[in-house]
Amino acid sequence: MPDRRLPKKDFIWTPNLAYAVGLLVTDGCLSPNNRTIVLVSKDREILENFKSCLNIENKIGDHISGMGNHYLKVQYDNVQFYDWLLRIGLSQAKSRTVGEILVPDEFFRDYFRGCIDGDGSIQTYSDKYNVYKGRRYTTQRLFIKIVSASEQHIEWLQNKIEILAGVRGFITYTKPRLENYAPTWGLKFAKNKSLQLIEWMYYAHDIPCLRRKRNIAEEAVGVIIQQTRRRYTRVPNRRPANLSVPPNLG
Repeated sequence: MPDRRLPKKDFIWTPNLAYAVGLLVTDGCLSPNNRTIVLVSKDREILENFKSCLNIENKIGDHISGMGNHYLKVQYDNVQFYDWLLRIGLSQAKSRTVGEILVPDEFFRDYFRGCIDGDGSIQTYSDKYNVYKGRRYTTQRLFIKIVSASEQHIEWLQNKIEILAGVRGFITYTKPRLENYAPTWGLKFAKNKSLQLIEWMYYAHDIPCLRRKRNIAEEAVGVIIQQTRRRYTRVPNRRPANLSVPPNLG
């Protein structure tokens, strides 16, 4: 029988498409049927952003993980888009094997923002110093981190961000807690580098993003800007019960 597959199609890169691909690389999967693209998330806003970026009207449904956790998902059938995703670097079993994604440099920060909204975090908390010396001042801590089961993908992200954004993060490794689980690698950026990344990836007001994480980033930047110099105050010569405020996880 003749091959009735649709001809290959090259989709035009845009900030919205790059963001959607970032979400798929982190929270999505390609079904073995060679046509269905699935995105799973706890955040409905992520799924709404995904639908908007791809201009689709598919319903958001429920998804129960193998561990019994409740998530939301969007399924999208498109043979040509599925084939294009394979050609730019995704695969059906991508979690541990994904490496370079063929996203143009012009749209890489949109792709990276999608990755952060998927498997990344923006952490911020207030830290207090020199209490033991009878002095105390508070500073705002800020970290951006993304994790992956693929070391190759993390190394590729590290190199691309250094080239395009001018900042270099450091790679972390976490051993699996259970024998059948995969190890994870992380790419983490400290305070000053995170500030540069925030300005770089949130370059406009109308770009797609998870508002919750952007709010955390913008509030932290506002506090840091106000802390132009450290204010020292005398405190009693005793050890306080709590030295820091627990971090807010993005």
